[in-house]
Amino acid sequence: MCLLLTILAAVISGALWRLGSKSLGTLALIYTGAAVMWLVDCFFALAEGEPFLNISLDDSLLGVLVIACGAVLWLALCAFKKLRVKKST
Repeated sequence: MCLLLTILAAVISGALWRLGSKSLGTLALIYTGAAVMWLVDCFFALAEGEPFLNISLDDSLLGVLVIACGAVLWLALCAFKKLRVKKST
């Protein structure tokens, strides 16, 4: 489920970025990287005989946590950029 959630977050942030919000490019890359990571994890789970997607509450909570951590990281990067711009002027 974390794969599906991060793909959804990547698609939404990527679409908003393409619609004109330049600051969302980094967020889209963060979520796309997470989606690729989960995709590789799903293929390795499939190779070990496990199901490709894990549809459980724990896996859903993990996906939500990854999305929240990506958003916090992105907000910290935006704040750091604003602080850097203020110091240079």
